[in-house]
Amino acid sequence: MNKKLEIISPVTGEVYVSREYADNRRIESVLESSVKAFSSWKDTPIQTRSEICIRAIQYFQNHSENWGHELTMQMGRPVRYSPNEILNGFSERAEYMIGIAEQALSAINPSEKEGFKRFIKKEPLGTVLVLAPWNYPYLTAVNSVIPALMAGNTVILKHSDQTALCAEHFDEAFRVAGLPDGVFNYLHLTHEQVSDILCDERISSVVFTGSVEGGMSVQKAVSSRFIPVALELGGKDPAYVAQDADLSMAVENLVDGSFFNSGQSCCGIERIYVHLNRYEEFLDQFITLTRSYVLGDPTKIETTLGPMARISNAKTAFDTIQDAIRQGATAHIKPGDFPDFGLPWLAPQILTEVNHNMKIMSEETFAPVACITPVQNDDEAVHLMNDSKYGLTASIWTTDTEKALYLGNKIETGTLFMNRCDYLDPELAWTGVKESGRGCTLSPMGYDQFTRPKSYHLRLSAK
Repeated sequence: MNKKLEIISPVTGEVYVSREYADNRRIESVLESSVKAFSSWKDTPIQTRSEICIRAIQYFQNHSENWGHELTMQMGRPVRYSPNEILNGFSERAEYMIGIAEQALSAINPSEKEGFKRFIKKEPLGTVLVLAPWNYPYLTAVNSVIPALMAGNTVILKHSDQTALCAEHFDEAFRVAGLPDGVFNYLHLTHEQVSDILCDERISSVVFTGSVEGGMSVQKAVSSRFIPVALELGGKDPAYVAQDADLSMAVENLVDGSFFNSGQSCCGIERIYVHLNRYEEFLDQFITLTRSYVLGDPTKIETTLGPMARISNAKTAFDTIQDAIRQGATAHIKPGDFPDFGLPWLAPQILTEVNHNMKIMSEETFAPVACITPVQNDDEAVHLMNDSKYGLTASIWTTDTEKALYLGNKIETGTLFMNRCDYLDPELAWTGVKESGRGCTLSPMGYDQFTRPKSYHLRLSAK
């Protein structure tokens, strides 16, 4: 295979690193070693699995600075934030899922029945293929890799080409931690190779995080097979700032939720509905705080906004913003408010006078742009929040918990927040509805994705 994987750094516009795609011999070796390793790994005590995974997490933590800087060069997130992906969210999720594994994977015992022994055992599936994205390459992968391994599965990780080095670091950490050969593998693959592997009978489960189009491709590729497929796909996440909201809290968190990681977050805030009585005040504060951000070289500690990961993504977002403006939207960030470095740098943008007939209010933007519109009341807010083909997260900003619960019951979403956004709590199920996907990671329920139930119904011999 002559074609090479090349990571084009958005920071320099040049090839940061290149790798060879796996050839057929390498792919076959990985599949065979995964199947072979499964037979012994599934019988390895949970305590042993836990000790190995904990050592791997510690190795990640010890390398967070170097790997964080490397991540900045791969996808453009400012270096002031990149190490925290490993030190905070990655470690928090991994440690929690390791900690609950024994309880979450324990057998289910029904009521006692004389003369019988009955229980339901949670068995691992086999080899799990994890297809991970570039925007949070460690966070998204750890959601599946750790629980899959802890449940007794073997794992093959294929990372986005943009952050391919992250897969290599998973492998390095597990090798140092003493994970047996074949239990974890990674592959650098083309799209065509991924399609072929999805059809291979040695793959027992698939976890994909990415676009709706990518999810549909994965689903189509495995359509002839009866295996579990988890899909975390797009989002167009809304927020509602109610009349009684703490405005300063709402502004601070929603600006961050809209623009952190240059808006390249699956659960980033893209639509904000504000009660008419608070709209002008909210908008003024939102604009002011946004203008305090620093767009620039992501390797400098003062930078809070770096380039988007790819020029093509930035251009698509820019075109979508311009299309909305042509249709009547008002842009509140003007030329000169931020330096113009050219694409893939994209200054944050705030749009008002928007409506749901505009692409920017219906399709995932995945860029630093927030659309803000007033609503007359709570019911109008709920109606507009639900007027989307996506349903990953939604947030309500209010001082009234009962109101949040009442409105939240009407909102079509996988996670309902009150007075926070853009965060995954590892103790809660991470899931989506509608075109945001299917399946669940994190929480005790996250282990259901990587196990199958097996019932034992034993009639005891009479003595």
